[in-house]
Amino acid sequence: MLLEGGRGVVLRRAMVMQGQIHQINISSGGVPKLPIKEARVGSMGLEGDWQTDRKHHGGPERAVCLFSLEVIRRLQSEGHPIVPGSVGENLTIEGLDWSRVVPGARLVGQEGRFELEVVSYAAPCSTIRNSFADLNSKRIKQELHPSEARTYARVVRDGVVRTGDLVELVSPA
Repeated sequence: MLLEGGRGVVLRRAMVMQGQIHQINISSGGVPKLPIKEARVGSMGLEGDWQTDRKHHGGPERAVCLFSLEVIRRLQSEGHPIVPGSVGENLTIEGLDWSRVVPGARLVGQEGRFELEVVSYAAPCSTIRNSFADLNSKRIKQELHPSEARTYARVVRDGVVRTGDLVELVSPA
């Protein structure tokens, strides 16, 4: 604690960790989203990607859907037929502590090529049910399984994302 003008001020540092883009996924609507090597990311999401249900998906506050490769692998070990892109995520990321990918966190692309801010958790819908052995997509609902949900992000800085790129996660203090 530092004293400033007679008052106590607590300085907190944001936590920074590094991960990697495992896969970039797009579709012309629906799932699965299929892998591509690179994409331009702008305020409405990844170039070439489209969501069939624009009422619940897409738009500037849900421009990019993010998910964890480690969570996918854990779900596979439980017997679920999930693979990267099958639950509609645009970026499958590995190497991050997914419990820190929360609203307010930012992902900065390699060499600062793009920046995203996590806005919300993505509610699972019936469209992704085939990724689960029991057809129950609620397996990745944040309220039921904390730190195993997809997230939505808005684009802070447009740019290019490439498979294999490093990303820095800056968690809120």
